[in-house]
Amino acid sequence: MGRALKVAVVGSGPAGAFCAEILADEAGQDVSIDVFERLPTPFGLVRYGVAPDHQKIKSIVGSLGEIFESPKVRFLGNVTVGSDVTVEELRAHYDAVVLAVGAPLDRPLGVEGEGLRGVIAARNFVSWYSGHPDATFDTSLLAADRAVVVGVGNVALDVARMLVRTPDELRRTDVPAHVIEALAGHRVREICVVGRRGPEFAKFTNKELLELAEVEGADVIVDPAELVLSEERQAYVAGRPPVKRLLATLQKIADRKPQGRSRSIRFLFDRTPVGFVGESSVGVMRLARTSDPTIVEDLGAGLVLPAVGYRSVQITGAPFDDGIGRIPHRDSRVTDGDEVVDGLYVVGWVKRGPSGVIGTNRLCASETAAAVLADAAALRAPEGGAGPIDDLLESRGVRVVDWSRWRAIETAERELGAACGRERVKLYDRAEMLVAAGIA
Repeated sequence: MGRALKVAVVGSGPAGAFCAEILADEAGQDVSIDVFERLPTPFGLVRYGVAPDHQKIKSIVGSLGEIFESPKVRFLGNVTVGSDVTVEELRAHYDAVVLAVGAPLDRPLGVEGEGLRGVIAARNFVSWYSGHPDATFDTSLLAADRAVVVGVGNVALDVARMLVRTPDELRRTDVPAHVIEALAGHRVREICVVGRRGPEFAKFTNKELLELAEVEGADVIVDPAELVLSEERQAYVAGRPPVKRLLATLQKIADRKPQGRSRSIRFLFDRTPVGFVGESSVGVMRLARTSDPTIVEDLGAGLVLPAVGYRSVQITGAPFDDGIGRIPHRDSRVTDGDEVVDGLYVVGWVKRGPSGVIGTNRLCASETAAAVLADAAALRAPEGGAGPIDDLLESRGVRVVDWSRWRAIETAERELGAACGRERVKLYDRAEMLVAAGIA
């Protein structure tokens, strides 16, 4: 090409960061990578999706941060691709553009009454207690006696666990003070975790279940009848050791006597939501037995948090398959119909769907980086090719948060934590973040 390969990565979560790291390592000195992030803060769902009480998992930010310390990689935060700069403009300034925009939308349940007040996607709740600057949550809903979490993945257990954490436990995390205050004073006494299929199909891990079983603030309850399996279902379990371990843990929970704690978490399996009842706010959740839809029951609930999966959102300037909720691709190369879009790539959930753990993104990023490097000789940005993007952003008044400015935000969070005896307290207001970054 006669000059260094210039790559733009849109999204600074694990998939985007890993892709930048691999490109920087594999391409030697002949690459420069700009990572764009719409928030002033990096790390995506590691910062705003991993439960605050899972500090060991969140510690991966140390490794991710090292990626942005590389002289070959720049962080450009507080830049929204699609409005501050378009995909087309990025393609004009860079030889390759990698979209790592994740899956920010929740999958709807698709049942009557889902729009009632009090039926709120679990991700909104997670974003709120994680201090996401765009998150809103009506804390008056925490006055409900019962909350229902629909879904049996790790996110569902995170939500249930956060609802019963004691104030002292919450103060060991980095959640903002107003979140601790709201959760410490909420009136929810029972949390029901509802699964559409039997317990053998639960998606949460045994490790997550064991952690939930040991919470101080609630009795965790499983009705033994929920664990009675037919011969056919037992045969399914027999050949799957992880499922057997999960069922064994559920059985241990079922065998325990409740301790009479002020709150409880109850598992309900084989229930499919078929509707919500209420005038303006939800009051009842209607469930049908998945195995026998003629059996219908009403469960009183003032707060319902569906956690049944995510989907990506269309980004202007890139093809999108609404049927699968992802950007179509062939071997990580974005496709439009049968044609490959030159110089446009995908990585992470927008590529493969919302599946896997943080480490899964490294393999996914390796595949995408390999595709970019395989095409490198043929890649060249149009219109004079790969000029600096900085002038364009400055002309539009975009206040870019670079890596040093993010470090200033991080310092402010640690200082805020030190003032109240905590390691760190997240800034959650975007304006306050920009003040801390020195660019308000």
